[in-house]
Amino acid sequence: MSLASEELRYVYAVCRPLDAPLAADLTGVGGVPPRQLAHEGLIAVVGPVPERDFAEEPLRRHLEDLDWLSDTARAHQRVIAALTSVTCPLPLRLATVFRDDSGVRAMLEEGADRFRRVLDRIDGCVEWGVKVHLESEESARERPAEGAPSKPLSGRDYLRQRRSRQTAQDESWQRAEAFAQALHEKLSRRADDSRLHAPQNSSLSKAPGRNILNAAYLVPRAHSEEFVELVDHTKDEERDSSGLRVELTGPWAAYSFTADDETGADDAGRSR
Repeated sequence: MSLASEELRYVYAVCRPLDAPLAADLTGVGGVPPRQLAHEGLIAVVGPVPERDFAEEPLRRHLEDLDWLSDTARAHQRVIAALTSVTCPLPLRLATVFRDDSGVRAMLEEGADRFRRVLDRIDGCVEWGVKVHLESEESARERPAEGAPSKPLSGRDYLRQRRSRQTAQDESWQRAEAFAQALHEKLSRRADDSRLHAPQNSSLSKAPGRNILNAAYLVPRAHSEEFVELVDHTKDEERDSSGLRVELTGPWAAYSFTADDETGADDAGRSR
């Protein structure tokens, strides 16, 4: 069997024809530079990958290998980030693989209408992520004052202390929710579109505090500086004053805005 027949096509993203070239030293999965495959005004950014790793069965095993998955995800993101610097790509799912160039062209042909709708919607924009965390103050409340003698609490005092802590927690949570809602409304007015994601589990994300807001905003590149300044101003206002922490990430490719209203553009990313 020839080497070519043992290679599959890994697809990173779909985009319009690029106005500027990608960096000459850019590499993707397996350390191989990506190339562009054109079809009727659309571009699929692809790279060869070995069938021994990306055929259905070995790929299923690899996806359970965290080291392999992490390396592949970094290489995938490296290409998406490079594309985002020169265009507004529609990223496909990690490990979207086709048998050959014909399979990629068939994907572009079948998904052409929804690809064009999504690309029109995200044109000229990038994604910014904003999270709001409520820092935990419970441990600080439970520590005795420095130098204060430690003495056992009566049952009544213990219940009173618990009620007081619960009341403080409830009030803090209500203030945090109100702040997060107001911030989301303010940022949404500065964006072309927005998405609310489920709050992150702090035990999985390792981020301190409780995640209250986890949102993404589609912002025109031309207005990104104003958007960032607005978030930074909010971060300065809230820091150290209320236990709230505002986190800004980006700019990213518009990951949160690539689903088509009808069927979801990500559906095109099935291996075949």
